[in-house]
Amino acid sequence: MARFGSKENGIAMRRWWGRRSSRSPLADGRGSVWIALLLVVLCAAVFAQQQPVIRVNVNLVRIVATVKTQSGDLVKALQKDDFTVSDNGAAQEVAVFERQTDLPLSVALLIDTSGSTAKDLKYETDSAGRFLKALLSEGNSQDVVALYTFNWEVARPQFYTHSYASLNNAMKTLHGEAGTSLYDAIYLAAQDLEQREGRKAMVIVTDGGDTTSHTDLKKALEAAQLADSVIYPVVVIPITNDAGRNIGGENALTFMAQGTGGRTFLPTLGAELDRAFNDIIEELRTQYLLGFYPRNVPLTKERFHKLEVRVRRADLRVSARNGYYGEAEGVPGIPDARISVTPEAKRKK
Repeated sequence: MARFGSKENGIAMRRWWGRRSSRSPLADGRGSVWIALLLVVLCAAVFAQQQPVIRVNVNLVRIVATVKTQSGDLVKALQKDDFTVSDNGAAQEVAVFERQTDLPLSVALLIDTSGSTAKDLKYETDSAGRFLKALLSEGNSQDVVALYTFNWEVARPQFYTHSYASLNNAMKTLHGEAGTSLYDAIYLAAQDLEQREGRKAMVIVTDGGDTTSHTDLKKALEAAQLADSVIYPVVVIPITNDAGRNIGGENALTFMAQGTGGRTFLPTLGAELDRAFNDIIEELRTQYLLGFYPRNVPLTKERFHKLEVRVRRADLRVSARNGYYGEAEGVPGIPDARISVTPEAKRKK
């Protein structure tokens, strides 16, 4: 990923070597010209050293948002002025706005292949196949999907492609084994997503919580947020009794979905699972893209900047990520892609 920086301007001094002459240039009529040129160069150098160097980071912070009515219907006709955005509590100007954006979409499809999913895996992959076919056949021709699987380890059977056939063939080879490294899968998929342009989403098909990851919940969520990815967990529920379900796993996935602007689905196998995938496609096709250049953002000791996106109509609700990683007070060297503008009051201290 390209990183942008700034270089300080300066004056390069070069010595020109030529034919020797016994006469000094100051000894003839050209002397006054040489002196004048020398004075101009010296004045320019002094002037450049006295000018303050002001670095202003103008990186765009992008937010993908969906808006719904109280009854859950998607709202598709809002304008830029209908939205307000704040960064660490400071109001920001929306500089970029797209309704129903058609930016290329990269989707990481994560499928749980732990032992507990073995008996239902075929039904899940059949439904996921229908989801992929609809997603790739009707969207942007540059939309791509990558397939990840996780049990006690994480695998990537298919890297990003627009080929439904390649993805579907890869899913036909899946089988269940013990262990559930969910957080590891999210973390590793986020590493790939961070390198991609456009909109990004993770669709996670699982039946429960994490059991074998080396990565914890916080690091997995941070990686997804750094990748600007929206998380859509699809928690397939073969057991409807709460006493037999991993409620802790569902709560963790819901927490990550809310932190990235997504939402959690709790379908049973069959029609409900198909409907969950269809709802994800509809949301991905009706997203608003908001962008702002951070201005006068109050810094804290935390790198995480709290975002708040609202609409002016009280009867509507917005789903959008709740923050991004940027500059922290007294912590230099954060990658440019996540630095907000440092307020002048902070810079002078």
